[in-house]
Amino acid sequence: MADDKDLATEGAKDRAKGAAKEAEGRIRNATGGATGNTSEQLKGKAQEIGGKIQQGIGKAKQKSDPKPGVDEE
Repeated sequence: MADDKDLATEGAKDRAKGAAKEAEGRIRNATGGATGNTSEQLKGKAQEIGGKIQQGIGKAKQKSDPKPGVDEE
């Protein structure tokens, strides 16, 4: 956790990064399926799951922030 950021801000960033990672994983999975590359499909699925986890962490950070929008001192 960064010293100068509140949890709500960090959580929002994690959720955005997670959504991007999930989307990239879906594309990678679809590309692997279209080309018959099972390895690429698995890597895409793993990336997609990682994105979902990161989004969940971001959501938890946002919910645990007692004062959203207020930076720590």
